[in-house]
Amino acid sequence: MGSNFRMKNAHGSDTGIALRTATTPADVWHCSLSLRADEGQLSDEKWGAIAQDFVDRMGFTEASGKAECRWVAVRHGLSTNGNDHIHIAVSLVREDGTKASTHNDFKKAQDTCRDLEREYGLKQLSSREHGLGERGIKPAEQERARRTGAVEVDAHRLERAVRAAAAASLDEGEFVRRVRRAGVLIRPRFAAGRDDVVAGYSVAVRTKHGTAPVWYGGGRLARDLTLPRLREGWPDSPLSAQSAVDEWKATSRNPWQYRPVAPGREEHEPAPAMWQQYSKEVRQLREQLRSIPVEDRAAWAHVARDAAGAFAAWSQRVETTPGPLAETSRELARSAQIKAHTSKPKKVSMGSAGGAAMLLMQAASQGQGTMAEAILMRQLARLTVAIIDMHKAIGDEARAAQISRTLNTQMATVASRLPEVPRKGQTGPATDVDERAPESVRIAQTGLSAPRPGSPLPTKVEPAKLYKPATGPDQDRGIGR
Repeated sequence: MGSNFRMKNAHGSDTGIALRTATTPADVWHCSLSLRADEGQLSDEKWGAIAQDFVDRMGFTEASGKAECRWVAVRHGLSTNGNDHIHIAVSLVREDGTKASTHNDFKKAQDTCRDLEREYGLKQLSSREHGLGERGIKPAEQERARRTGAVEVDAHRLERAVRAAAAASLDEGEFVRRVRRAGVLIRPRFAAGRDDVVAGYSVAVRTKHGTAPVWYGGGRLARDLTLPRLREGWPDSPLSAQSAVDEWKATSRNPWQYRPVAPGREEHEPAPAMWQQYSKEVRQLREQLRSIPVEDRAAWAHVARDAAGAFAAWSQRVETTPGPLAETSRELARSAQIKAHTSKPKKVSMGSAGGAAMLLMQAASQGQGTMAEAILMRQLARLTVAIIDMHKAIGDEARAAQISRTLNTQMATVASRLPEVPRKGQTGPATDVDERAPESVRIAQTGLSAPRPGSPLPTKVEPAKLYKPATGPDQDRGIGR
């Protein structure tokens, strides 16, 4: 989570929020306060002071001006992940027989934790301080993945598919077609009393015939994947709006049997010349960022979403199971998940990495990996460095460090399997490198002298296999199959 003082649910999974998950939910409130593993342990005395301050500020003690609730804090030692933590259980029946209120306790608990982090000299959760936030994973989702033998929870698989489709699409209609083309079920949520105004959507992983799919709303996948937020990056015109409604209606009739109303460019392999064009667009976007204030969180969130979408698209095409491309996408996506009230539509004049996402999603590749892909990879790496610099500039060192670690591991793994990218007019090894950067970053910027075995790139992608009209519930491809 990045926080050294956070809330957990009773099942032990990091969520970043407090959850009421006691055996008698109506009468007992339960949460866990945990430190990051790299922060070591606190003394019993310090934990005791933190616990007292926490329950005081949550309104469970006489400090609230009301009768006290009985409560207990238990310290079990380190968790299996090495986190020092305590459990707090509160009886919601006060000493005078009245019931304590838990209204808005999720937000109140998190705000209290942020205050206590500052007061006790603990590292603060940077995502909270800078308006970022990622959806937690529920224990039931983890259990379902374990039971089915899945390598990741459905929410993460769906997020990557939706993020890739959104970044690669020029408009909403294309987005619907691309999501469905990826083997994901998608259905609209129409505005009340209307069948021509779509207010939201939900997606699900295809299941075997007779098994009900589990649906996730866009906002459940990630803050920046709600339909209103996605629309901020697409043009708004009567023609595109009508095209989108037509596709939504087609999939609403039967998500299992959906066929595109007006198939578009997603059906065709992009022309080779587009690699140079879209690599240039990513470079221009990076240069354009120099004029965007670091305080303009909305603009930078669009950049992070584009970059995350490009890596998600690449992952969708070449990774049969989540690998370095998927991990890079998830890390960058965290910088795109700002609060809704701070988000704004993307400026028309602002560049985009959407073309790169489209290429990486559907272009066929021959051999170990092309020079064109290596060049595009270098531009995306540099765009990632710009996002790191933005976080450093606003004082979000923790977020910058997290992305840097990903750049130094996951992206370098991919770059090491691509051909070398020489400088313009140069026939020898590339030298257009920031020598101050870590070795793995320089690899991501330039590539190596020769491709290595085990490339993440396929020897061949046949676009015709990416989409096949369904003839029954089990006919379409599912994610990761």
